[in-house]
Amino acid sequence: MKVLVVAAHPDDEVLGCGGTIPRLAKEKHEVYISILGEGITSRYEKYEEAKESLIEELHARSREVAKYLLAKDIFLSRLPDNRFDTVPLLDIIKIIENLVDRLQPNVIYTHHGGDLNIDHKIVHQAVLTAARPLRDCPVKDIYAFEVPSSTEWAFQQFESVFFPNVFVDITQTLEIKVQAMQLYKSEACPFPHPRSPEALRAIAHRWGSTVGVEAAEAFQLIRSTR
Repeated sequence: MKVLVVAAHPDDEVLGCGGTIPRLAKEKHEVYISILGEGITSRYEKYEEAKESLIEELHARSREVAKYLLAKDIFLSRLPDNRFDTVPLLDIIKIIENLVDRLQPNVIYTHHGGDLNIDHKIVHQAVLTAARPLRDCPVKDIYAFEVPSSTEWAFQQFESVFFPNVFVDITQTLEIKVQAMQLYKSEACPFPHPRSPEALRAIAHRWGSTVGVEAAEAFQLIRSTR
């Protein structure tokens, strides 16, 4: 099976499915990661104030994380951080379409459409468009993941609300997820932030207890073609 994870920012791939990726890889599936945004310029008042070296350092971390998660490859784009709404949607769709054509993934994991973060919303829509179920589309399953500090911070005020209905047992890979997040030194936060190690473990244990395992990641099946 070929799996493509489409994320908006560096660290979203870890927060959303950082336990599922190494589990799939250990099961001999090919897992690829696409990160569409450069991930840092929104922290500056002006886009131009962010130094190129900071973006390069963050992307180097992304490559390191991808290896740690046992992903087969990672593809880094440079869409403006938290400004995806300033980019023509078609341009974003084309990035994903090209990857789908090139990789021929059977499964895509991506953002949920009801997240607080605008980039997450746009990526969700772009993925559904790029992987629309035409006769020659290889994508059979699309799953939406939650991103701590975005999905829950919408407080269920946006349509659609995240309703997980698929759970992956990550008991054996939870600590890989936690350590992968720590590799993102500029993105990891201390407790009680949702991106802290303690919170990530708590979220995994909470979903695990929901389905009778020690730790799990939760996903919403968007569509499946069998």
